[in-house]
Amino acid sequence: LSASLDGTVRAHDLHRYRNFKTYTSDIPCQFLSMAVDKSGEIVCAGSTEPFRVCVWSVQTGKLTDILTGHMGPIAGLAFHPIRGTLASASWDGSVKVWDLYKRDGNSAPETFENGADVVCVAFRPDGNQLCSGTIRGLLRFWNVEDGSLICEIDGQKDIKGGRKINDRMTADNNASSRYFTSIAYSADGTCLLAGGNSKYVCIYEISQQILLKKFQISFNRSLDGVLDELHSKNLTDGGPMDDEADSADEIDNAPHLPGARRADDGSRRSRVEVLTMQVAFSPTGREWSAVSGEGLHVYSLDEDMIFDPLALTEAVTPSAVHKNLKSGKFGAALLMSLHLNEFGLVKAVIEDTPYESIANVVRSIGHEHISQLIQFLSKCMEDSPHLEYYLQWCLELLQSHGLFMEKNRGKYLRSFRALFRVVQSRFV
Repeated sequence: LSASLDGTVRAHDLHRYRNFKTYTSDIPCQFLSMAVDKSGEIVCAGSTEPFRVCVWSVQTGKLTDILTGHMGPIAGLAFHPIRGTLASASWDGSVKVWDLYKRDGNSAPETFENGADVVCVAFRPDGNQLCSGTIRGLLRFWNVEDGSLICEIDGQKDIKGGRKINDRMTADNNASSRYFTSIAYSADGTCLLAGGNSKYVCIYEISQQILLKKFQISFNRSLDGVLDELHSKNLTDGGPMDDEADSADEIDNAPHLPGARRADDGSRRSRVEVLTMQVAFSPTGREWSAVSGEGLHVYSLDEDMIFDPLALTEAVTPSAVHKNLKSGKFGAALLMSLHLNEFGLVKAVIEDTPYESIANVVRSIGHEHISQLIQFLSKCMEDSPHLEYYLQWCLELLQSHGLFMEKNRGKYLRSFRALFRVVQSRFV
């Protein structure tokens, strides 16, 4: 689903690459934000003018409700992860929480006043906390049940950095135009990821209200706002002399129209600004991503490799794997298949290993291949009917390497959560 300034919300089929349904309002308007509930039955979009939130049924495409009460454009929408409530953030400085299933003519939404234009909003995964971000770089955390303010984090000085071509002040003194436009909670709700119109993305620890780390998403010097200091020789009292002040390249004043003796008077030169449009955490909490003008950036704590170049020799081939299987060398076959990192090959080795040989094969696996083996096991268990067989693999892994994984839980947390999710969803 996507919302646009053309006044429509469109549903796209990712398999057939087509737009199969379009949601429109009763009057022409421009949509600035959008959210879909967890069940996928309701889609909401906030408009710039008139200041309201439109609610549609995803299946029927009918406009079921219109939420009014804001005095400014609705910049952000977020659904409660458990209940059917919707939080809307507006430029009027307020966040309103609507109950979409219990609304009547006399019910009024709960309002959280922020004192400045609110540009982003997000619920904690358990739904008990709400975070709102303002144009002053302030992150406010609210208790959803009683509407009280829990704490505040002033991130304006954390996100500042980078001097734009038209800035009259240095990057250290110009923090007024820097604020967060997108926020996301971690899976456990202890940390908050925030990005905005700056070259930095910040991660905060909420309970201690401290900045854990900030990342610079781009080092491309051609983008506006990457450099902290402009070239001093091109700076005057009135500002930079030209649009390319921080570049050593000469300006091309040659005419761009064929046959013309002078350049096009209507041409404009503008530099793309470095900023972050959207941030998100992965369900495991081991990765997070950010969308900028240069594309999608994915940051991870895990160093996954397609293959192991140190152990991958000319003798490690799919035919050698099958040869070891036929000769009964199941441990060597499994190691070779893990080095090649091909799912079909690893699955064949796992399922061809006799039940009584599982313990010996698991003991032969080194610590560097435990995480990879757990990920392959979780992928194989998704559609396999061999419940007891795969559970025996899991039991032998825990008995042989459980103590080591407990001491290094951070390294194996991602793969272990994937395995636990498959076991819980299919066999519990």
